[in-house]
Amino acid sequence: MEHKALSIRPFIGATDFEVSRAFYRDLGFEEVVLSSAMSLFKTGGCGFYLQNAFVKDWIDNTMIFLEVDDVQRFWDELVALDLSAKYQNVRLTPIRTDHWGRECFVHDPSGVLWHFGEFFKK
Repeated sequence: MEHKALSIRPFIGATDFEVSRAFYRDLGFEEVVLSSAMSLFKTGGCGFYLQNAFVKDWIDNTMIFLEVDDVQRFWDELVALDLSAKYQNVRLTPIRTDHWGRECFVHDPSGVLWHFGEFFKK
């Protein structure tokens, strides 16, 4: 089966939709409001849907990996945003190196775990 996919857009929830919307705008995503309960957040050709919906087990088990071109640059810019001071429950974890590449981590205000990573060039 040949997919010929053009994009993939996960759906994520939020404990406080308005706080999460502000967080993702501050993180550099462009928001497209789709309804009073859902927005599309985009960067480059990537995107995800943020919903005004909270299911604890779902949120607690959501992880998203976003590949970036330079994880060190991304980390430096991320730290400068000081998001953990502005948003309750936001946590940043510094860059770590693994056999496949490097990544840093961000927990959003609801607890969704983001991996921002860069693969080693072969």
